[in-house]
Amino acid sequence: MSGNTKRILWVDDEIELLKPHIIFLEERGYAITPVTNAEDALSLIQDQRFDIILLDEMMNGMDGLTALTKMKEINPSLPVIMITKNEEEMLMEEAIGGKIDDYLTKPVNPSQILLSCKRILESKKIETERISRDYVQQFNEISSLLMNPLEVQDWIDLYVKLTGWDVELDRYSGVGLRQTLLDQKRDCNIEFGKFVERNYQDWLESEKRPMLSTDLIAKKVIPLIEETENVVFIVIDNMRLDQWLTMEPLLYPYYQITRDYYFSILPTATPYSRNAIFSGLFPYDFSERYSEIWAKGEEDETSQNRYEHQLLEYQLASYQVKLSQPVRYLKILEQNEAKNLYKNITTYAQTPLLAIVLNFIDFLAHSRSDSEVLKEIAPDEAAYRSLTLSWFEHSIILKILKKLATTGSTVIITSDHGSVRSLRGAKVIGDRDTSTNLRYKFGRSLKCDSKYAINVKNPLDFKLPRRGLNTNYLIAKEDFYFVYPTDYHHFLNYYKDSFQHGGVSMEEMILPIIKLEAK
Repeated sequence: MSGNTKRILWVDDEIELLKPHIIFLEERGYAITPVTNAEDALSLIQDQRFDIILLDEMMNGMDGLTALTKMKEINPSLPVIMITKNEEEMLMEEAIGGKIDDYLTKPVNPSQILLSCKRILESKKIETERISRDYVQQFNEISSLLMNPLEVQDWIDLYVKLTGWDVELDRYSGVGLRQTLLDQKRDCNIEFGKFVERNYQDWLESEKRPMLSTDLIAKKVIPLIEETENVVFIVIDNMRLDQWLTMEPLLYPYYQITRDYYFSILPTATPYSRNAIFSGLFPYDFSERYSEIWAKGEEDETSQNRYEHQLLEYQLASYQVKLSQPVRYLKILEQNEAKNLYKNITTYAQTPLLAIVLNFIDFLAHSRSDSEVLKEIAPDEAAYRSLTLSWFEHSIILKILKKLATTGSTVIITSDHGSVRSLRGAKVIGDRDTSTNLRYKFGRSLKCDSKYAINVKNPLDFKLPRRGLNTNYLIAKEDFYFVYPTDYHHFLNYYKDSFQHGGVSMEEMILPIIKLEAK
């Protein structure tokens, strides 16, 4: 018997009658050990290795349910298939509560048993082979696509496919496709950067552009306000599509979920992209129309998003949206604020528009950059997704969403920008007044190789604020981050493998818009 042969212990007090079934399984490569009572079975389990148990429910001596309990005490992970003549629902529930892996009712034929054993013992292998086969096919299709010009919807579809595979492979860590997928994502981001660099300036002037940050309220929120009584608009700062896909299944019992996508403006950073969402304006227009707000932000960048409530009201007024009650706006930065929101969510949800900004994922990304412990817990994107899911599963935010499902509100969830795992440094030259951001910079006469960044020599071309004479912007491509030549290697290593935003990548720019309608 080879080391790969699966061993089955079959426990039945009428085992002699099952000889044809045993031969059928043995011919298909299984090694069967037959016993006629539970006591002998328990003794064998203690001394030998078995891959699965076929357990008769009604036997002389110790019955199957009692034996099941004792078997699980000896080896909790050992799969058990219960076989019985009894179809009583209470017995089935008792057996399932005893952690059986399958349940067959007599008379059973050999094919039923084979199918059940294969499902339990070989499903992972079968699924792994399918995943490998399907991904190789998808890999070839995507590689072919990259050889042709792609339009906006093509890039969205491609990114959704890649992200779906990213999440799918989290379940099959031993498949060995992760590096292949990462390499393909890098190839796609190279072409995506070229696509954005060629088209972004035209998008800013065209009505046929993809939906951008500035269009989000007008196209996704205002129509809902006019259709429904209560709308809840939630912006989760720095949330990527892959993070949402890991969280979404937790909401399936409560909501019908519809997903759409939009493109963040550049730079993909909170002071630009989130202000664009709430104001409906590009950064240059924003700085001109609300110069006082922009000036305050210039003095202290952390204050640039303090006026989202007012900006949202201004934007609604510009579209002549009249609400029966004022907009209620909440920014959740701390646990106590989230608890207070949960306590009052039913009341808040009665307003025509409730807007909520959640900062946890952004906080998580920045904390990981600064914490060796978090880097160890989340060393790669798969672990980062897992960490996000763990937070969401136990968060008050999930409880809030569950409660919102009972209020009849329509919920829109989105992100202001994503982030990219920054793995490669790019040298940048600038003076001491250059901004400190790692994925975008503005300053006087900044220089960087065009392979690594888009050089916006005239800020108005990208509808970005002019910040003085000779000011230009650098926006990083792919997974590059900016490092000065001074003490280059120190900072190269210090910031490597951190999640950053502000640049041009699919992860930062292509963002989900999720519509939740209570079931």
